[in-house]
Amino acid sequence: MDKKLRVEDYMVRDVVSVSPDYTVEEATKKLISTEFHGLPVAEDGRLVGFVTAKELLRASAKPKIKVRQIAKRGTITVRPEMDIDDAARVLLRYGLRNVPVVDAKGRLVGMISNIDIVRSHIERATPNKVLMVKTFLESKHKVDIKVKRMIIPIESLRPTQHEVYADELRGRQYEIKRGLVEPIIVIQKRDHYLLVDGHHRVLAAREMGVRQFSAFVLEPSAEIELGMERSAEERGLKTLDDVKILEGSHHPLVEVTTKLLKEEG
Repeated sequence: MDKKLRVEDYMVRDVVSVSPDYTVEEATKKLISTEFHGLPVAEDGRLVGFVTAKELLRASAKPKIKVRQIAKRGTITVRPEMDIDDAARVLLRYGLRNVPVVDAKGRLVGMISNIDIVRSHIERATPNKVLMVKTFLESKHKVDIKVKRMIIPIESLRPTQHEVYADELRGRQYEIKRGLVEPIIVIQKRDHYLLVDGHHRVLAAREMGVRQFSAFVLEPSAEIELGMERSAEERGLKTLDDVKILEGSHHPLVEVTTKLLKEEG
């Protein structure tokens, strides 16, 4: 049975908070330095409230008043041991972008955001994708395939995709910086790993100076040759340097989501 994912598996533990004795001016500067839309108010490590950007904006004409004078005491919270799906429902029902995580003693121990929730769902989908590839290969090639979770050197990868989109690389780098490191899928060969899924992720990480990547490694019980492998050889794809980066085009997903914007005006 799959391990149940909990809030503590995805929450940000290095919490940015403000004291009730911060001035509106100080709290505003603190908030601007983060990527959040509000900050927990904590005193002696215990959560006492939450202050939003809207509340700070309303009080901007009085920059020297204390946060305790404008922040509502108490706020919606979740527990570290809560199921990640239940936390998602809390954020959805109350229209929240992020929510403080407190332990049984009321101590502020983390923050969970809707981005963290999305990350948990994307990462959860990867094993299903691996199972589909495994089942297809076993059926087509009449072999048994073992699956291992490993950290592998990026330079040991042989690509099967001849081009990637530059805008998608930037997007993947943003995701990696935010902690979304979805494992790639590779097939073990004699002296390299054949990259089946994750070209944009790998190339984005490589540009950032990353030398290793988490992977689901499929190990066939006998040597098999794949159609994508033959196509890669015909295109001369031997290393990641052979993959073309398309600078002027958008990833198809971006094309779809921006179509209406381009047609306006």
